[in-house]
Amino acid sequence: MTLDTERVARAVCLRIAEPGDHRLASLVETHGAAGALEQIRAGRGVAERWLVRLPSADGRADLDAAAAAGARLVVPGDLEWPTDRVEGLLAPPLGLYVRGSASLRSFLERSVAVVGSRASTAYGEHVAAEIAADLAAAGWTVVSGGAYGIDGAAHRAALAVGGRSVAILANGIDQSYPRGHVALLSRIAATGLLVTELPPGEHPSRSRFLERNRLIAALTLGTVAVEMALRSGAATTVDRAHELGRVHMAVPGPVTSPMSAGCHHWISSRNASLVTSAADVLALVAPYGEAAEADPRGEVRPTDALAPEELRLFDALPVAGSRPLAELAGAAGIAPRDLAERLDVLLRLGLATCDGTHVSRTTRGRGA
Repeated sequence: MTLDTERVARAVCLRIAEPGDHRLASLVETHGAAGALEQIRAGRGVAERWLVRLPSADGRADLDAAAAAGARLVVPGDLEWPTDRVEGLLAPPLGLYVRGSASLRSFLERSVAVVGSRASTAYGEHVAAEIAADLAAAGWTVVSGGAYGIDGAAHRAALAVGGRSVAILANGIDQSYPRGHVALLSRIAATGLLVTELPPGEHPSRSRFLERNRLIAALTLGTVAVEMALRSGAATTVDRAHELGRVHMAVPGPVTSPMSAGCHHWISSRNASLVTSAADVLALVAPYGEAAEADPRGEVRPTDALAPEELRLFDALPVAGSRPLAELAGAAGIAPRDLAERLDVLLRLGLATCDGTHVSRTTRGRGA
């Protein structure tokens, strides 16, 4: 059995079954795609829904239609097949139509999904764009679904910084959906990849979107939900990521926004990691030692290293002017015998000066 024969057989299988059909996936796992088709034609292990489409299924024609759209069918056995990413799925894809010149496996090695609501807010799109741009600038592939809202914001931001982006589609590789993203999808294909399980000519449906979401979760190291309602496609993507043991993350938003309700639910009740930036994301998904965890306190201040008594002594100094040395211990609430030692720390750090009788803050101390 040649890989070419198997590829044609898998194209037929993709035509006769819907994405996520675990019965056909199991049959192909046992017999191979060509063998599975023999079983089906012989009436063994047959699902009636496959027989309805089988007479008109033409694998060669689908491969030709994909090639005409500048795409190819990637199957197990190909060097770019993402074996380690799909093997945990109950119904792994039988093949993936891919448009774009890059290697699918290579692009997915360091990838993060950024997903969210189509009815996004300006806040959500801003955060999605910042996270996606910073991830892409750091050499990570940004994966999303090509839809309006958060998906589009993430794709555009990754492309804007010259980064890599992959759109996982719920329609045929020769179709552009949504129609308003024709230009965006073309840009993604030019420098990144478009990926789908659906044969050429197929259009999206609710069930196909849901199965597409399982691929987004499976093909990436982690999924970030920027905005999502309690019941939404983005929520199913995070749910699949959780089931697969992938890193699942959510961005908090205004408590008054229904578009952030799903994120808050996942953070509070479903163990999603709270993230607010690409640095937070990379701290969770990047290889050990590659990404340092972001300091949640922000900018380091000169007074951060001070012990409690030293900080009280510093606070006792006026921002402008000076304070008599004799008053300092009482003003700071420290024992007079400890004053010299504590003051010496401020002097060595350049936070204060002493002329022998008065102590004042330095320019650096006034800034702190």
